[in-house]
Amino acid sequence: MEKISEAFSFGGKQFVFSHASIVNDCKMTLAIFTPPQVKNPPVLWYLSGLTCSHLNVMEKGEYRKKAAELGMVIICPDTSPRGDQVPDEKDNWQFGSGAGFYLDATQQPYDKNYNMYSYLNDELPKLVENNFDFDMSRQSIFGHSMGGHGAIIMALRNPEKYKSCSAFAPIVEPSTASWSSEAFKKYIGLDKDNWQMYDSVALIKNGYRFPEILVDQGEADSFLEDGLRPWLLEDACRKAGIKLNLRMQPNYDHSYFFISTFMTDHLNWHRDRI
Repeated sequence: MEKISEAFSFGGKQFVFSHASIVNDCKMTLAIFTPPQVKNPPVLWYLSGLTCSHLNVMEKGEYRKKAAELGMVIICPDTSPRGDQVPDEKDNWQFGSGAGFYLDATQQPYDKNYNMYSYLNDELPKLVENNFDFDMSRQSIFGHSMGGHGAIIMALRNPEKYKSCSAFAPIVEPSTASWSSEAFKKYIGLDKDNWQMYDSVALIKNGYRFPEILVDQGEADSFLEDGLRPWLLEDACRKAGIKLNLRMQPNYDHSYFFISTFMTDHLNWHRDRI
């Protein structure tokens, strides 16, 4: 891993690193915050949303003060592979660079680079474990929007790995949402049966389980009706017996003003369970 930057913050350290990813066949960048004076701290992964990189939450998420107090590592990966050799649609914010959807592509030419599920589930945790003295037996995961989708599918598919899961305004059924279904076609193909492994609601209907999930959703979110639709997750969890704490927040939108407002709640949630 190559260190790009290091800054002292609330007694801890905010790092940015890059490394060569094998599964994505490109250089990947990530942010890691380490708390002060904690031996073998637990790890909380944060997955960002469409158009974002590691920078958005690092600069606007306001997590460092509470993470330092709680003694938690916060790891913020990028949202997709990047580089001149990586296929992209530069005029499409819902696909390509910044829009990896945390899946493994099967369709050419995207299958060579867009393997974010394997990157986050296998490659990156092993790299972190080999380079830091973190307690990888205590991991939790959360995220925003596309990253909320990523966090929930990661938890549902790997309940033995994560102690807790939460999300800000997640895309809960991307296989039927207008702003994600087109990306699924290009990444995974036209057979919608293959989409279900990357769809939270479909996973729950197919028997995947996680004990409890916290979701905060702004009622003034402009994407609420077409892209996010938390009531679909609520219905699936109710029928499956999964404890979902869905908090609809009046007046809040989809932005980092919303996320930063409830960031402390989510960090406390995870620390109580990790």
